[in-house]
Amino acid sequence: MRASRSETVPIRGVDYHVRRWGPGHAPPLVLLHGSQDVCASWQFVVDALERDWDVVAPAWRGHGLSGRSGAATYGFPAYVADLDALLERVTPDAPARLVGHSMGAQVAALYAGVRPDRVSRLVNVDGFGPPGGRHDPAPRRWAKWLAQLGDGTAQRPYESFDEFALRMRSENPRLDEARARFLAEQWGELAPDGTVVRRADPALKRTSPLAMPQDEVIDCWRQTRAAVLWVDGAQSGLWARLAADPQAFEARAGAYADLRIEHVDDAGHNVHHDQPERLARLIEAFMA
Repeated sequence: MRASRSETVPIRGVDYHVRRWGPGHAPPLVLLHGSQDVCASWQFVVDALERDWDVVAPAWRGHGLSGRSGAATYGFPAYVADLDALLERVTPDAPARLVGHSMGAQVAALYAGVRPDRVSRLVNVDGFGPPGGRHDPAPRRWAKWLAQLGDGTAQRPYESFDEFALRMRSENPRLDEARARFLAEQWGELAPDGTVVRRADPALKRTSPLAMPQDEVIDCWRQTRAAVLWVDGAQSGLWARLAADPQAFEARAGAYADLRIEHVDDAGHNVHHDQPERLARLIEAFMA
């Protein structure tokens, strides 16, 4: 397992925990995790990379060892702005190479459209939803959010890290025992009562009262100048749902001038956990 180093980077009022691997003089490669995940989840992919990269993996605000914003809800605007600030530090003079999973991919895709000159290549790992789709009517959405504010939202407790790892394996049988234990120790932390809870702000579980219309998201995608690689886990189900609606698929795929698509067999939504070696090969071939 390749050793990483941790840095604390102040970004827009929040101390970000950034994990880095590789020599600092190598080309930067920015890895962006998904919702309620942590930056250490990229460890298996980093272990499989064959060339030298300056790998930069932040934990989003409210996640892992990064600071919590204190806001009632987290949302894509904050993450897009945080990514912009991070890239000004990591690669101020050249467009970035971005790899994002799930929510991290959605943030990266929005950013690549909003700041097309700041991204050279984007790998979107099972995150081509986009954030949006069907929404409850506004009154119901706002009422649900207000109810969540008062319901004492908390992370589920586990008796131990072993129980947390066992739960992960029950939800994803592709995880072997060693990888599940590693992830449990990175995702979890000891609570004052001795239980283990996910290392993430419970506010992340709340629904945003603000809708994100699909057409506006895709309008952002259309401004992208970067080459884009879509990667999906063949068993995640996301691709099947997208392909079942040809009009929706064409709207998403047609937004990009330079798009490539890869399917990874024997992988669910968490391709970076299920098939990290295959994903690493795809990333390096595409970035080259």
